[in-house]
Amino acid sequence: MDRLRENLESLKMKNTLEILDNYLERAVAENLNIVEVLDHIFSEEAKSKRKRAYEKQIQMSGFPIKKTLDDFDFSFQPSIDKRQIDELATMRFLENGENVVFLGPPGVGKTHLASALGLVAARHRFSTYYINCHQLIARRYEKTSTVFTSNKTFSQWNEVFADVTIASAILDRVLHHCTVIKIKGESYRLKERKEFMRQKQQIVNTLFEQGNA
Repeated sequence: MDRLRENLESLKMKNTLEILDNYLERAVAENLNIVEVLDHIFSEEAKSKRKRAYEKQIQMSGFPIKKTLDDFDFSFQPSIDKRQIDELATMRFLENGENVVFLGPPGVGKTHLASALGLVAARHRFSTYYINCHQLIARRYEKTSTVFTSNKTFSQWNEVFADVTIASAILDRVLHHCTVIKIKGESYRLKERKEFMRQKQQIVNTLFEQGNA
């Protein structure tokens, strides 16, 4: 048994080391054959390795938020076509080397959607990294996909890069193979702020009514 544990440690089969004792007892009690035992152990080990790889990828990604597409309130932003987002979530745009740009005013969900797609990409074992846009576009052009968010229209990108020529060159590369999603609507942050203020006012009114009772 000690040699088995040493070999498992050497192979870095951490999950198997953790479940081995209890599972072997169960296998004996249930009279499982060797194929069933091996199938379960290796399936659990593979599942654990995928989970650890995903968590490591997310840790290294630099995402500012870690919200999923299921967390996104599409009913609050009717300007977004959910079918288009679902299509992006298939990751075909990555296979095709296409870019994605989310445009809209602050707070409408651009970063949420971009990060959520990054989480899906990481789950599919694609390397992902979140970074504020600078002069890395040329190196990635027609080589790999990039997801952008911006609260500036394309005509205002010269303000972002402080140079019309540079902005034009970047836009030319970005939009060559690209899905553009324009979001129009209220800010989620303002929505939450309004809800907080409404609840606060309700509490104040309730306390006031109780005080006058």
